Amino acid sequence: MTLTIPGFDHVRLPGADGVELAAAVGGHGSPVVLLHGFPQTHLMWRHVAERLAGEHTVICPDLRGYGASDKPAATGPEVYSKRTMAADVVALAAALGHERFALVGHDRGALVAFRAGLDHPETLTHLGILDVVPTLDMWNVLHGVPAAVGYHLFLMAQPPGLPETMIANSAEAFFGSFLDAWAGDPAAMPEPVRSAYLRASAAAVPSIVADYRASAGVDVTHDQADQDAGSQLAMPVTVVQQDWGARLGYDAAAVWHAWAPDLDHRLTGAGHFMAEEAPDDITEAIRDLLLR
Repeated sequence: MTLTIPGFDHVRLPGADGVELAAAVGGHGSPVVLLHGFPQTHLMWRHVAERLAGEHTVICPDLRGYGASDKPAATGPEVYSKRTMAADVVALAAALGHERFALVGHDRGALVAFRAGLDHPETLTHLGILDVVPTLDMWNVLHGVPAAVGYHLFLMAQPPGLPETMIANSAEAFFGSFLDAWAGDPAAMPEPVRSAYLRASAAAVPSIVADYRASAGVDVTHDQADQDAGSQLAMPVTVVQQDWGARLGYDAAAVWHAWAPDLDHRLTGAGHFMAEEAPDDITEAIRDLLLR
């Protein structure tokens, strides 16, 4: 049985380049798009989406390459670039009749949201980011022994072939290790949900690896070009993250201020899967963002 967000409709709509995205849509009011992280699907937003649906139209897609969305072959670096994935989200919202919308992303979805904010400033009204720094900064702050927490970034950055084979041969152990290690409250991810994430991820190994590989190549190029040009996010931005700055030895708020002049930076005591572990706090942060 496929798990769903209760009360939401499930649709398939066009993204960019002929790719179709699966999405859960519910509620009424100004639109908010919620993008999931790794190794998850749109289901990670189930608690927050239900809370927001009383006052907003809430759109929760599976990113290209994940969940029930299309998984095109990575015939070139742009196929899974965050620029292309951001274009997917803009096209999906437009297909639902929304030319402007708020966008909130977690983990991989947050990197897509960041790119959408830079590429489509006229489209995004507000931007929410959960538990990342931009791709360019991510590579700059990963150094020394503490960088071992991000070993998967280095693994999936390798040329096509070996990473896909290694992960596919131990998919449940690989993806499950992140669900276990990154959860501050394992009870927030009950077994049916955990199993759904593992099934979806095991069925998408090549596209998940391609998504990560793009973040060691083309995504860095795009971020560097924007940094060199002095580009910044024009909309109000809220960032909620664990205290990665203290763990890895950098000033996370300062990293984000360089990109986002209108910034609300918050630290959380929840684990990485904060939308599931602390949905009231994340809902409050999103509501506060939308009032700015």
